[in-house]
Amino acid sequence: MQRLQVRIGYQFSDGNLLVRSLTHSSIASERLQRRTPQDDNEQLEFLGDAVLSLAVTEHLYRTYSEMDEGALTQLRAQMVSRKHLAQVARALALGEALRLGHGEEHSGGRKKSALLANALEALLAALYLDGGLAVAAEFVCAHVLAGALEPLAEEARVGLAVGDYKSALQEHLQAGGLGQPRYTVTAESGPDHQKTFAVEVHWVQTGAEPRLLASASGPRKKIAEQEAARIALDILRKQPNGPDASVHEESA
Repeated sequence: MQRLQVRIGYQFSDGNLLVRSLTHSSIASERLQRRTPQDDNEQLEFLGDAVLSLAVTEHLYRTYSEMDEGALTQLRAQMVSRKHLAQVARALALGEALRLGHGEEHSGGRKKSALLANALEALLAALYLDGGLAVAAEFVCAHVLAGALEPLAEEARVGLAVGDYKSALQEHLQAGGLGQPRYTVTAESGPDHQKTFAVEVHWVQTGAEPRLLASASGPRKKIAEQEAARIALDILRKQPNGPDASVHEESA
């Protein structure tokens, strides 16, 4: 826990808040005969969710005043998503500081995305209760937003659906009267626990043969589809009347 305080750049006045924020319900259930809501981090997670939303919303409002509500909402959704919060928690090595029950420990709880995301929200609530909103907001800016927000904001500036290239590709094709995208899995390789999917995205117009826009590969079908859509969007921005016959391929 001391190493964690060094990583986040904050020393708690009330160490019990930090301990509670890192205490999973599994350890309270195993060790206590009569468990109360104050024995684990679930209430803190509830509060932290609200603190996170406020801190991210205020930062977006002040930083990207030129964007409309729709773009700001998309950016906020990405920044408070469970996937992103779990990534932040891993970057902070939050898993090593968690207090888990034996069952959760043995099932790999320190690496579970949902558990890590919840613990990060609980930690944020503890920062808010110990140091106030300014401390919590500083943590959010330094660890949740830094490095991740601006690339997504740039996507929003050029009219892309933030973080969703498949939707952006479909909107681009429809707006230009260029038909619809169609995704096809062309290959699967690797063992079940470490598969790689190859995907092609075609440009489909009524009365015409489908034309290959791009292909990509990734560890999951959805990731490969998103990467193929991203490549296709880049091609279409350079060739607004439709792509030539060349095929573009990348791995996600």
